Amino acid sequence: MKISKLVSNIPASPTLAITAKVNELKSQGKNVIGFGAGEPDFDTPEDIKNSAIEALKKGKTKYTPVAGTPELKAAICSNVESDYGLKYTPENVIVSCGAKHSLYNLFYTLFEGGDEVICPAPYWVSYPPMVEMTGAKAVIVDTRKNGMHLTADIVKEAITPRTRGIIINSPSNPTGMIHEKKELEKIASLCVENDMVIISDDIYRKIIFDGIEFFSMAMISPEIAKRTFIVDGSSKTYAMTGWRIGYCIGDKAVIKAMTSLQSQSTSNPTSFAQQGAIASLTGDQSIVEERRKIFQKRRDLIVSKIKEIPGFDVIPPQGSFYSFPSIHGYIDRFGSGSGLTKYLLENALVAVVPGDEFGAPDHLRLSFATSDENIINGLDRIKNALAAL
Repeated sequence: MKISKLVSNIPASPTLAITAKVNELKSQGKNVIGFGAGEPDFDTPEDIKNSAIEALKKGKTKYTPVAGTPELKAAICSNVESDYGLKYTPENVIVSCGAKHSLYNLFYTLFEGGDEVICPAPYWVSYPPMVEMTGAKAVIVDTRKNGMHLTADIVKEAITPRTRGIIINSPSNPTGMIHEKKELEKIASLCVENDMVIISDDIYRKIIFDGIEFFSMAMISPEIAKRTFIVDGSSKTYAMTGWRIGYCIGDKAVIKAMTSLQSQSTSNPTSFAQQGAIASLTGDQSIVEERRKIFQKRRDLIVSKIKEIPGFDVIPPQGSFYSFPSIHGYIDRFGSGSGLTKYLLENALVAVVPGDEFGAPDHLRLSFATSDENIINGLDRIKNALAAL
């Protein structure tokens, strides 16, 4: 049967494919250690689960407003005011089926054929495909020579009369890097000068290390906030990846248009999942800090283990739960991260994600959302498999 050209050109998510492969091998009884998962290994906190269970018991299983319940949108506004110092109303908010869905709705609402969208590399795997599905062009700008940090000079070189927006993900997936405040301020000025919108993907903002403070471009000034769209969700902070609750905050007219788009696709996010999201934002936040500390310890552990491997180099991530080592010592032999990934899965039973998928073929992404034991044993397997070459 014929498949449309649009869908035929969409690549499958490589990170989800790696996770599926790991699960397949494990089902065959193979002792695979997976570093591919883009989700916390913790369970959803009990108070959040109980809130959703209570919602089910009370019959909160019907349609809600397309853009989310008033209670959840109010909780989001309150949270953003507390964390960003910015005041929004529920009309500035749309709740969707995950932050990925929020980005999808936003891109389709803002961009079209002929537009260009600046996408710093290394980038999250879904940014370029989602931008290009709208007919716009994803303009890739490489940050690897600058320690994975984006600068205004890099952005300025990429701006053309067709440039419509820029995607900022800080802390970054896959690098864990946090863009410097002074550079974000300069980039914001460029956005004003060139009438560009800013998509601020802040999904990892609660997982930051070494005392670094979170900073979003929306916090620079009211003028910048007006052209910024904050995208966030429950998945990473509260270990709610499967609940599929994300949201976008921004200009009311754009949010209204996104709501119209969503009304013709998913309609509302799951009713009782929204109730759990309210509990996540309004409940005790101490577990967030507890888990952040665990991730920081794991960060230190995985970085120390990666540094033991000849031919690997790694910049310690400043946030998220990913490390993104360079594999410069093995590029001549394997050609790219994809070749090395295949070798490690077949010869060490270790699953990683090749950097090719993130616009950096000379790197690998390893998630440290796993146990200390898996980190130690997995990195030892990698080291031994490479030593055997």
